[in-house]
Amino acid sequence: MASLSSSLLSFPCLSSLKTTVKPMAILSTSPKTYELKNGQNRLFHKLPTGLKMEVIEQRKDKDKRRRSEKETPPLVFVHGSYHAAWCWAEHWLPFFSSSGFDSYAISLLAQGESDEPLGTVAGTLQTHASDIADFIETNLSSSPPVLIGHSFGGLIVQYYLANIVNKQSLGTTNAFPELSGAVMVCSVPPSGNSGLGLRYLLTKPVAAFKVTLSLAAKRFQTSIPLCRETFFSSAMDDPLVQRYQGLMKESSRKPLFDLKKLNASLPVPKPMENPTRILVLGAKDDFIVDSEGLKETGRFYDVEPVCIEGVAHDMMLDCSWEKGAEVLLHWLCDF
Repeated sequence: MASLSSSLLSFPCLSSLKTTVKPMAILSTSPKTYELKNGQNRLFHKLPTGLKMEVIEQRKDKDKRRRSEKETPPLVFVHGSYHAAWCWAEHWLPFFSSSGFDSYAISLLAQGESDEPLGTVAGTLQTHASDIADFIETNLSSSPPVLIGHSFGGLIVQYYLANIVNKQSLGTTNAFPELSGAVMVCSVPPSGNSGLGLRYLLTKPVAAFKVTLSLAAKRFQTSIPLCRETFFSSAMDDPLVQRYQGLMKESSRKPLFDLKKLNASLPVPKPMENPTRILVLGAKDDFIVDSEGLKETGRFYDVEPVCIEGVAHDMMLDCSWEKGAEVLLHWLCDF
C-alpha cells in the first residue's frame, strides 16, 4: 500500500548579490528553453547555497502602475511535480499582470532551468520552502506577497505557512518572511498522499491503476490520452496536450521529494497565529486530488474550499484556465 500511495501523487498541482560558498552540485539547464511571452523576463535568483533558481517575471504595465489607487501585493507562483515556472507563464502570469499584479513564477531546483543539486532528489519540504523564502526576503521584503502553490507546490506553501514567524514580536531575523496571503490550488492535503491512495484503491481501483501508471511509471510522457486524463479536461485538443506533454517531460530532472521520507514527516504543522489570508481552490474534474482531499485542506485552515466546475488538475493550463484565474482575482480584489 505504501508504494501505491507514494506513486499516486508524484506529480505537480532577480538575481541576488549575496556572497556565498559554492557547493558541489550539478549545474545544468533544461535542454529545451521555454519561449517567453511578451512582457516576460527570465531571471536567476542566487540562493545561499550558490545554486541559481529560475524565475519568470511579468510586471504590471507602467500605465496601471501610475494609475493604481492602491498598492497590490506581488504574486509568487510555485509549481508541482513534472512542471516548472513555464506552467504559470502560459496564461496566469499574463492574466494577473494585466490585472495589476507584479507576478513571479519560480522553478524549484532541478526543475525547468534551475540548477540541479547533488543527490537523487531535488530537495525536501524544508529546503524548497527555504529557497522560496530566500527569494521573497531578497526581492520582495518591502511588500509581502501572496504565495500560490499547485499540487505538491501547495504542500510546500503549507510548510511555509507553518514556519512564518512575526519578526517584530519575537525579535528574530531567522524566519520566513510574512505573506499577504496564501493559495493552495489542487493541492496535496496536509496529511500527504496516503489517504488519497487508500481511497483510490478501495473505491476507484481502475483510476488508482491509471494514476500509478501515468505518474510513477511516467506513462503520461508517451500517451496523449493518459496525459489528458491525468492533468486536463476531456475537451483539451491533442496538439495542446502534446505540447504540454513535451514541456512536462523536459521539466523535471529529479523528483521533487523522496516520497517515503516526505510522508513520514507529515502532516504539516498547524501555522502559528498570523494574519495570512488563505484560499483553497480545487477542480471538479481533478483526476488526482479527490473531493475529500480538497475538504481536508479546507478543514485544516478553517476555510471553505472553492471547487471550480469544468476544470481539471492543471487548472492554470486547462482549456478553461480563466475560470480559476477569475476566482482568484475576485479573492485578491478584497486585499
